[in-house]
Amino acid sequence: MLAVLITLTPGHRNKFLDCQKAKVRIVVLSVMDVKTRSNSTLELLERTYRLREFTREWLQNPKYSEYLPLFTTQNEWTIVKYVMEVLRPFQYWTHWMSKRHTVTLHHVITVYNEMFNHMDGMIRALAKIKTQWKEDLFFAVKLARQKLCKYYADVTPTTGTLRISAHILDPFQKLRSFGKWDK
Repeated sequence: MLAVLITLTPGHRNKFLDCQKAKVRIVVLSVMDVKTRSNSTLELLERTYRLREFTREWLQNPKYSEYLPLFTTQNEWTIVKYVMEVLRPFQYWTHWMSKRHTVTLHHVITVYNEMFNHMDGMIRALAKIKTQWKEDLFFAVKLARQKLCKYYADVTPTTGTLRISAHILDPFQKLRSFGKWDK
């Protein structure tokens, strides 16, 4: 909501950009909207998180003080950090796979194993403390893991023989990546 208010008029936008001058090399605005992909959502959250102090400074102007209740609380920023931590490995693996200029088919199972390991670690960490937002995030990560399991089913030996064969031909990994079949 604050991103919309900041960009609502040229005056609002210029005041927000002025908050950043002499403090950062390149002044930016918040990302307004993203496609429903983990990478673009992560980029939106990271940009918003980086701009949080400038947003607070912008709200210190008495002209905008009526919007101060819309500013994200410290607890909400903590939640944003956790969500970014959940999404960051997916961004890494997506970029890693898309920037390769060679065949990547034999990396698929290794990447899935890494994503499962990450999600399992997040589930264990979130299960320890019972606050509402952690329970919500725990539930979301469990659902995401279930969806990942469905994708993983496409590369298992019964349905993904071509991918499995390509993986076995990898001169470095061979069969080592198949250590966890109980996904």
